[in-house]
Amino acid sequence: MGIFSWFSADKKKNLDEGLAQTKESVLKKLTRVIAGKSKVDDEVLDNLEEVLISSDVGVTTTVRIIERIEKRAARDKYMSTDELNRILKEEIGALLSENNTGDQDDLPFPDKGGPYVIMVVGVNGVGKTTTIGKLAYQYKNKGKKVLLGAADTFRAAAIEQLEVWSQRAGVPLIKQKMGADPASVAFDTLRSAVAQQSDVVIIDTAGRLHNKVGLMNELTKIRDVMKKVIPDAPHEVLLVLDGSTGQNAFEQAKQFTAATEVTALALTKLDGTAKGGVVIGISDQFKIPVRYIGIGEKIEDLQLFNKTAFIDSLFGPDLS
Repeated sequence: MGIFSWFSADKKKNLDEGLAQTKESVLKKLTRVIAGKSKVDDEVLDNLEEVLISSDVGVTTTVRIIERIEKRAARDKYMSTDELNRILKEEIGALLSENNTGDQDDLPFPDKGGPYVIMVVGVNGVGKTTTIGKLAYQYKNKGKKVLLGAADTFRAAAIEQLEVWSQRAGVPLIKQKMGADPASVAFDTLRSAVAQQSDVVIIDTAGRLHNKVGLMNELTKIRDVMKKVIPDAPHEVLLVLDGSTGQNAFEQAKQFTAATEVTALALTKLDGTAKGGVVIGISDQFKIPVRYIGIGEKIEDLQLFNKTAFIDSLFGPDLS
């Protein structure tokens, strides 16, 4: 029974493979940081700061991590470079835990009676529709009755793409024609969900980066209409971000959190990039839990975020 006995070997293998580029980049840099050094001193910490920032952890979060390590070094009087990677992983883990990002082993599904409603937001091109399809597939495999709503009505392609994913996942879709009122689609979807006694409803929304006032008004209208059918909907507002864009993902998170109350994050496209550190920075900066990460194109390649497994895959074994 190892530390990941509850996290399947296949999932851990996929996670390791998905984060391989980030891990290789980070470990090479960390090895250079401690080369020829036996003690963690100011020079080592300065170099470590550069490593974290270059891995898209973000300046604010990097400073916070360095400060935590400095406090430990001051408390322990002496910290060897052999210990650095282990301590770095421990402090990042503690930081994620403080932001309610932890070790998830099952899909969220409150036993509340009636449909559990997830509203998905994010710009075009980040993998929003793909994430919805993969999420629907996972809920269905858990035995849940799932319904999708195509409330991104500003692009015909968005509706068509969601329809393709609904077919792949084997779940029904509520849609209207392009240009229809998104709130109307959301209303119809929730009304159908109640009538059909659906367990989970996932609503897509427009992925345009327009001005914050317009975005806020649109999302507020959708939320208000949902409440007419299910008073406490949506139960989750999931912001999908493209992890491969690094610092651009921070800006997108800033815009959407200003426009609506985001309750969870999904970071996609982490495979094939060395920017995996963005997961740590975004969770910390916005104080929003990371719920899912995307590490591949297959329908099974959306993973529930698991802090312990992620940190182990990102930073590898201790460097002692």
